[in-house]
Amino acid sequence: MRKSRFTEEQIIAILNEQERGMKTAEVCRKYGISPNTFYKWKAKFGGMEVSDARKLKALETENVRLKKLLADAMLDNVVLKDLLGKS
Repeated sequence: MRKSRFTEEQIIAILNEQERGMKTAEVCRKYGISPNTFYKWKAKFGGMEVSDARKLKALETENVRLKKLLADAMLDNVVLKDLLGKS
């Protein structure tokens, strides 16, 4: 997945500008983003504070790490079953 040019803190600040009364089209034009991107951010980060976004990022990173560990364990399990079945 492509890395965003905006950090979570910047995204939350952009969303807050719109919540404070600035029109969505103006916010999108000001920061050079599409309305689709804006609404995706709003769905993901809407109503969050910066600390919440940092926690979310940490949880997502931990989730990726745990999924990799599970995949490795499942692969080891399949290999062991194949070795025991062939003996």
